[in-house]
Amino acid sequence: MTANRSATTTPRIRLKQLPGLYAIARLDAGHGIPDWADGPEFVSITRTEDELSITCLQERVPDIVRRDCDWVAFKLEGPFAFGETGIVLSVIRPLSENGLGIFVVSTFDGDHLLVKAADQGAAARLLGDAGHTLL
Repeated sequence: MTANRSATTTPRIRLKQLPGLYAIARLDAGHGIPDWADGPEFVSITRTEDELSITCLQERVPDIVRRDCDWVAFKLEGPFAFGETGIVLSVIRPLSENGLGIFVVSTFDGDHLLVKAADQGAAARLLGDAGHTLL
């Protein structure tokens, strides 16, 4: 667990790049969870009243599924306490302020940041300039 930080201290985060390229797929809200969604590496499945969203290695997503491909995933090395503030903001701020698109997925123990593969170099530079460490 990380110690409390003052409001003026920006957290310094270690990010570990996950192997492979990822896709974010969209299915209708009533669709069952497909077999292709589960497997090794990072997977996130979220259902809302509007959609079923699946983030997984893009090689597993069938061509007929609506998807956005070519994302690179980074795991924010935690765990972080639920009450700890500024973790995600410290990572996304330098990217969004410089026009890079992002996709963030949170889990019980931590967070995952996805950026387009074409933006990977710029993202690494911006994160490093902001004091974060890419493993």
